[in-house]
Parts: sequence; structure tokens; C-alpha cells
Amino acid sequence: MLRVIINQEPYECPDRVTVLQALSRIGIDIPRLCHDDRLAPYGACRLCVVKVTGSAKPVPACTTPLTEGMEIETHPPEIEEHRRSLLQLLAREQPPLAAAHLPRKEFFRYLGAYQVAHECRALTDPALVDDSHPLIRVDMSRCVYCYRCVRICDEVQGQSVWRVWHRGAETRIRPDGPTFAESSCVSCGACVDTCPSGALEDKSTLALGIPIDWTRTTCPYCGTGCELQVGTRDGRLTQAIPVNDAPVSRGHLCVKGRYAFDFGVSPDRVTDPLVRTASGWKAVSWDDALDLVAARLRQVIDRHGPDSLGVLGSARATNEDNYLAQKFARIVAGTNNVDCCARVCHTPSAAALKAMLGTGASTNTFDDIEIARTLLVCGANPTENHPIVGARIKQAARRGARLIVIDPRAIELAQYADIHLAPRPGTNVPLLNALAHTVVTEGLYDESFVRDRVSDWDRFIEFVREWTPDRAAALCDVDASRIREAARMYATERPSLSVHGLGLTEHVQGTESVMCLINLALITGNVGRPGTGVNPLRGQNNVQGAALMGCDPSILTGGASIAQGRNAFESAWGSRLPTTHGLHLMQMMDAAAERRLKALWAIGYDVLLTNPNASRTRAAFEALEFVIIQDLFLTETARTFGSVFLPAAASFEKDGTFMNAERRIQRVRRAYPPPGQARPDWEIISAVARRMNPGAGFDFADAEAIWDEVRRVWPDVRGVTYERLDEVGGLCWPCPSEQHPGTRVLYESGFPLGRAALRTIDFRPTPEAPTAEFPFLLTTGRTLYQFNAGTMTGHSQIDQLRPTDMLEISPADAARLDVGEGDRVTLRSRYGKAIIPVACSPWMKSGELFATFHEPGVFLNEVTGPHCDSVVGAPEFKITAVRLEKGPS
Repeated sequence: MLRVIINQEPYECPDRVTVLQALSRIGIDIPRLCHDDRLAPYGACRLCVVKVTGSAKPVPACTTPLTEGMEIETHPPEIEEHRRSLLQLLAREQPPLAAAHLPRKEFFRYLGAYQVAHECRALTDPALVDDSHPLIRVDMSRCVYCYRCVRICDEVQGQSVWRVWHRGAETRIRPDGPTFAESSCVSCGACVDTCPSGALEDKSTLALGIPIDWTRTTCPYCGTGCELQVGTRDGRLTQAIPVNDAPVSRGHLCVKGRYAFDFGVSPDRVTDPLVRTASGWKAVSWDDALDLVAARLRQVIDRHGPDSLGVLGSARATNEDNYLAQKFARIVAGTNNVDCCARVCHTPSAAALKAMLGTGASTNTFDDIEIARTLLVCGANPTENHPIVGARIKQAARRGARLIVIDPRAIELAQYADIHLAPRPGTNVPLLNALAHTVVTEGLYDESFVRDRVSDWDRFIEFVREWTPDRAAALCDVDASRIREAARMYATERPSLSVHGLGLTEHVQGTESVMCLINLALITGNVGRPGTGVNPLRGQNNVQGAALMGCDPSILTGGASIAQGRNAFESAWGSRLPTTHGLHLMQMMDAAAERRLKALWAIGYDVLLTNPNASRTRAAFEALEFVIIQDLFLTETARTFGSVFLPAAASFEKDGTFMNAERRIQRVRRAYPPPGQARPDWEIISAVARRMNPGAGFDFADAEAIWDEVRRVWPDVRGVTYERLDEVGGLCWPCPSEQHPGTRVLYESGFPLGRAALRTIDFRPTPEAPTAEFPFLLTTGRTLYQFNAGTMTGHSQIDQLRPTDMLEISPADAARLDVGEGDRVTLRSRYGKAIIPVACSPWMKSGELFATFHEPGVFLNEVTGPHCDSVVGAPEFKITAVRLEKGPS
């Protein structure tokens, strides 16, 4: 600690901090315009200068290191006059200020505090106003040239949109395109958030007013777990901004977290319970809707047995909601037929990690990105689908970390990669086996780690010797020398951390592909240490939590198998658990088509739009007798097949917790009440449960009471209380006691299963091979500007940024087929067709296509096929053989 004197008072401050950081720690505020804690100190504005005894002139607090014995004065008269003069000069270049801006922008506050606001007399220059962007207004007449927009776009987002043009008095800050809308901006809003003068403004606040009340909560989109402050005014959310001390997002958000918050007030929002009649939907009271649901479910169970009902939890709902969904299925309905959308995305990850390492979850946290010397991104596109993680990976690579990207497309991160391996879709297993071959045959494995913590080594060596890079290269269409180079880098430039996505899991060998990735981590010792691990990037905000709450036919809350947890859960719940093996989602669809499943309750899940092979899903729903949809909007499933619609509250309208991809449990807090009669999911489930079985244990006062029950049945989260979560930015389980800090790295001292057994995974090609009739391979996935099925983003202002699905095609293929940008084509497979506009993309290789699936008007899953992962039944969304036909047909 350093002993210093500040304003004649003695203080002790940490070493290696600046003067400004020390002042902030002890609560002394001084003006600054060019400084933002998220950015490297800049020292340009000179407003933060302070007087230091022994210095010939004032020093900038933001760039001056604190030293032992330093004596500082922060507001002596001469410094205050210096600040007033600087502000006066800046004010004279400003248009007159609107009083409404004064409370929220630093520059306006300083002008008021130093009584120079009246000096603002300049005219707004129309040439400096850019209103082209749908979300952000630019008026560089207000710019104070702090360069924070330029720096945050470069240092945090890594996009470098804002550029400094010209020099001296002619200096201007402009985007890298002819207009802001045509620039390379990804609409993260960081520049708006840091701008101190109003030169950059959120259009939502200009239209709806500055927020009056603020609520800290967790983003409802991807599984990164960013925290945000949502601002409300007159009961409406008008702005969302990042939380600077959030451990995951560190004061940053993506376009969805920042701007896609207004779906809650969409005119399409359903706020009354609905019952389908012969003439269409009819609004009814909650009592009528709940009585009908309870009576029909009881009727189905009495006539056909408990296993004639299925329940689907929601990756968009809270842990508390999902815990009650699976408890309802097992205790009230008496069935293990419960699942969630983890089935179609990351159940292969969970199954592989649990089988090989002991826990079906990420081994490390996102903080390990900055520790790792090598980053392996496999079958994931983080800058689009997990943008804050993507930005952190991008910045790590720019600082010198090695980066290996395995993806058929030349995704954005490939531009920063040391090595980009672009395998033919469906060939992850041979590629990963070839990487392991190189590590083993060249002696690059971690001998001590293998000796002490790994089993089946000899068998694995014999197996992997056959998987030479040359053999894999012929299957993968990847140069063998590049495979060897990537293996050497991952094995020797340690610690090495991998992240993976649906490009690894949504295949017929999805679970086995993840096992091959785990093999690679084990033989190189890249598990159980900081900066290492195998880390699935979860796609939806609470897909990790939904599954671990027990929305899976094979596991109970916490991931215990039904056989392992039966006694404990029967004791805790005071009821017997069902003994029959439950059906997962894809099996439920088969059972419905065969008329064995009679009723389905889908919570926050548009099954029809998102399931593969839509004709098969449609046939399953047509055979069901009763379909309950619980959601925010009339989804395609509800619109076509719903019997009852139960209006649910959005995450901004309720309390609870989410669990992100790194096992971090975080608070979700209500910012405003649900509209109309909408209710939190847990309240709806509880109300039905009490009608069907009053003594089943669904009498909860609030979400916290539900979480406390979760803590009682799952020892690994016993120390995660709401009180603790309100004090920190989430806790990573295992956290077995209230004194435990949470677990950042799993398996540091060993594996729960003892030694980790290596797996020998041979290659089984997908049935979806290109043919003369279907010469292209289609991969489906997500985009930055929409979220999954578009249930929320499709009803928000960011829908303007990508209102429809697009089919990405290589320029060479587009030219050969004579199709151009925006042309509508018919995409046809063995299973159906979709009509979709074309986007020419340099990311694509010839013969390969990519499309998103959020637009019902396109309905891309009419095209995708029936093939599934052989271990857990996850669909193979990533490969479908198709052909293109010009124009709609």
C-alpha cells in the first residue's frame, strides 16, 4: 500500500494505480472528458489535472502513477480556473444545450457546475448530422474531440468504425462508410455509451425520454450472461446500458442487449389468456384458462396414462421457472417426458463432458480467455452469436495470443487467426483425430498429466496412429501441413483453451465430436488449469440452466441421473418419482405422430419453427389432442396448433436467476410490471399444479422461495443465495456453502470419475452427401441481428437491421447460377423447399451455403432433414444436401 496525502488528508492506496484511480477509490470526483475506465488512459482533455507538490505544473490524474508520499490537491483555485477556461472554450463550439441532456452526460454536467453553459452559442451544422442509422443519431456539432468513440470501438469492440480524418482545425471524426448506416458498425452502442457530449445518442431516449428509474439485471439473449442496467420511464423501458463492473461483459453489450429490449411493448404481444374455439382465439379469464388446462391434462392422464403428456421447459425462462416445469412433469403429471431446447443444441456437449470428465458443463470461465496463450475456436462464430465473448477473443488475439479457428466459413475471427482450418461440413471427427495423431506421434503430449490423470492411453495411441493428417485431409479438404501446424500450436503454446459451438454439436456425430475435442485437451494437459479447458458457448440465455434444473428426461436438478437422485428427491418432494424412461423432444415428436403422446405443454419454445424437417414436426402436432403454448407472442406453433395460450412475463418483468455458459448464476430483476394479465412462468405452472394436486408442493411466495428449494436439492449451489447474488455479479457453481467463493476452474485437483478415459471415435459420414440432384451442402445457424427463432428480436427495433433470413453463397457460385444480391431463390432438399433471398458472401466456399432460420415467411426448416446425433438425439442442422433454383417455384 502507498501512503499519500490528498487534500490535506492522509490515505492508504493500492500500489500500481493512477492518481485518478486512487481518487475514484476514495470517492473524490474530478472532471474528465477523455477518460473512461474501460479504456487505456489518454490524457488529452486536461480537465483531470491536479496539483502535486514538487511538480512544476499540474499533472493529468488519468496518466500519472500514484507514488509513495505524493501530496495532491484536487480543487485548488488555480486548477478550478483552468478547468473553467477549458470548458468555456469547448462550450463556445457547442450548439445551445437542451436542458433534458444536462443530467446524464458528463460534459453537460460540467458546463452547469462551472457555470459556463450560457456560452453555448454555435449553430448545428447539418453536414455533421447523420440520421441514417435506425438506432443511433449522430450530430458531430456536439463533438468535444475526446476520441472516446474512436478508442472504445477499437479497444473494446475491436471494430474500428470511427476514424479521425484530417488534422488540426480541420479534424473530424467520421465512420468508415459513406454514412453511419453503411459503415462496418455492428450497433453495439459502446460509442454512444461512452460519448460525454451527446454527439452520439440512442434514438430510443430521444423518442421516449430519458429513464428515471434503473434496474440491474441480466441480458435475456445468448448464454454469455452480460449484465445491463435497464432504464424505465412512465412504466416503459426506454434504454439499456452496460454495467461497468460486470464480471463477464465488463461494461460492454452487443446490439441485442443494448437495443433489442422493446419487444415487451410490441403491439403483437399477447397479454390475455386465449382459448381456441371453432371461430378462432377467444380471450378468457385466468381462472377459466387454468381450469381448462388442469381438466384437460387430468383427462389425458386418466385415459392414456402419465406418459401420454410431454412438457418442454424454456431456455429463455429462469432457473426457477424451469425447476417448476420439470417438477410439475414428474410430481403432478407423473412422467419423465420433460425436455428443453438444449436437446437440439448443446446436449451433446453436456453428455460428452459429463461422460468423460464428470460434469456436463464448461470447465473454465470467460476470464481464462485473457490467460490463455492459445485459443481454439471450433464450430462457433462468437463475434456474431456470443459477441462479447467474440470481442474478448478478438482483443486477446490482437494482443498476441495464438488463435486457431476451425470452421467451414471464413468467419470474422478467421481474419485474426494464426491458422484457419476450413473442413468440409460433417468432418469434425477426422480432423480432431488427426490433430490428436500429430500430438501423440510427435511426442507433444503432456506426459505427467497423461500418466497421473488419464486412462486408456495405450488403446488410444493404437487407434489414433491410423488417423494421419494426410488421411484426414482427403476427407476434410484441409491441407495436412496446416493440421500438423495447428496441433503443434495447441499442444506447445500453452495454456490452451477451446470454445466450441453448434458447428461441433449439431451433427450425427455431435456428442462424439465433443469427445474428440476433450481427447485433445486431455492428452495436452489443457484441463484443470487456468487458461485451459473445454468450453461450450451456450446459445440461449438460460439453456445451461434449463437443462440443469432437470428439463431433461434422464436427469434431475443438478445433473444427477434419476437412479442416482431418486431417494434424495423423493424425500425432498415427499412424492414418488416416475419409473418409466422419459422421452426427449425428438422422441416426443415421434410418439405424437404415432398417437402415443396426446398432449404437449411448450413453455417459451417455438417448436414448429425451429425443429428440423418441419413437415415431420407438423404431422406430429396434427396428431396431438391438446397443445398448451406459454409464451410472449403467438408463435408459429401457437398460431397453427395451439389449444390454449397462456401469456407469460418477459425477463424484464419478473425476478429470478439465469445460468450462463461458464456456470455463473446471476440475478434477473423485475424492472416494470408485466403488461395486461401476463404472469411469470412459475406462477402459471404453480397455479395449474395446485389445481391438479394441491399437496404437491407448489405453494411458493416468490421466485426466491423456489430458488431456496433448488439449493436444498442441489448441494453444488447451496451457497448461492439471492443475498449473495445481489452483492456480486454472479457465482460459478460448485458453490457448496455461503462462505465458498464459487469455482472458476473445474478439475484442478482431479476428476470426479477418477482418471479420465480417452475415447476412440471412428468416423461415420452423414447421410447428407452432395449429389448431382442436390449438389450444395446447406448449414443453418444464427446471425448477430436476430436471436434464434426471432420471438423477441423479431418484435424489437433491431429487426430493421436484418428483417429476413438470407442465403449466403460464394460469389463464384452466385455468378455460375446467375443470381445476384437480394434475388429470391428456391432452396430445395429431399424434405421440402423454402424461398429465400440471396446474399453473396466471401466467407463461403464454393459448394457450401449458409442460412438463418428466424423468419416464418421463409420457414427454412422446411428444408432441413431428419438425421440426429446417435447418442442424445440432437438434430443435424448443420448439413443438408440441397439445390438452388432461380426465382420462387
